[in-house]
Amino acid sequence: MIGLTIKIVYCARLFVPFVSQNVLSLDNKNKNKFLFCIVLAYSYLCSRLFETMKKYILDLTVSSVEQLSPKHVLLKLTDSQPLPDMLPGQFVEVRVDGSPNTFLRRPISINFVDRVRNELWLLVAMIGEGTRRLGELKAGDKMNCVLPLGNTFTMPASQNEHVLLVGGGVGMAPMLYLGAEMQRMGYEPTFLLGGRTAHDLLELEQFRQYGRVFVTTEDGSLGERGFVTNHSVLQENFDRICTCGPKPMMMAVARYARQAGIECEASLENMMACGLGACLCCVEKTTEGNLCICKEGPVFNVKRLLWQI
Repeated sequence: MIGLTIKIVYCARLFVPFVSQNVLSLDNKNKNKFLFCIVLAYSYLCSRLFETMKKYILDLTVSSVEQLSPKHVLLKLTDSQPLPDMLPGQFVEVRVDGSPNTFLRRPISINFVDRVRNELWLLVAMIGEGTRRLGELKAGDKMNCVLPLGNTFTMPASQNEHVLLVGGGVGMAPMLYLGAEMQRMGYEPTFLLGGRTAHDLLELEQFRQYGRVFVTTEDGSLGERGFVTNHSVLQENFDRICTCGPKPMMMAVARYARQAGIECEASLENMMACGLGACLCCVEKTTEGNLCICKEGPVFNVKRLLWQI
């Protein structure tokens, strides 16, 4: 009963702001009936989603905050209980406290899960008011998270598969956990990471623990100059590519994969609000119709996407 109450409160807080502005013209009696029906419907829908997908709402404790660049922080979160199982490619919906203008949660990719230290790593790009507020958190602060959300990447079918993991910008974040899990399962991935400058290439030492690392920068300040699709490592033969980053980069990677006949999966970064497939903010056109990225993705085989490549 308590669990269902938590779900109803969460869903109500998430969706009431969207519908309340549309019923201002109703009288109080009909307004209350309308709001009750909307909240009840969404509460039931989301409670079913939580039940079938085994999601959790947790108040995690910030164990450390590392400033990786002027605009990036690495938040490490822990809990008194073992963290739930999480897969590479999944993400977390984070509530932003202390930010009056931030009403919706912020979706953040799972950067890494340290089972020994019972820590969840989130790499945050401080772009808007909400993410800047997250960057101001200190060790000991609490962060309310809904997790884990979304699907995962396809793991190699055999140890003979040559897998390339391509990340750009903050899209490098899920590649670290994916590479770590591949190594744990006996595979050796190759990383290709791109940024505008050397300052945009983060966690390189951590990536090197799990496979070969190649980098590109647009200004040539580190690695080869140019975009990831210009890197000489692409002269090697790969059986599978996984990518995450800015959409133009992922489309270029998908174009290369199609031309080379390589299976390719992309983790999309559409705007998300609920993380449960209810608000329809993150819809993407696919070969199967319009799909919610947060529920059906964020990882898709690029053959399912209607990208003009």
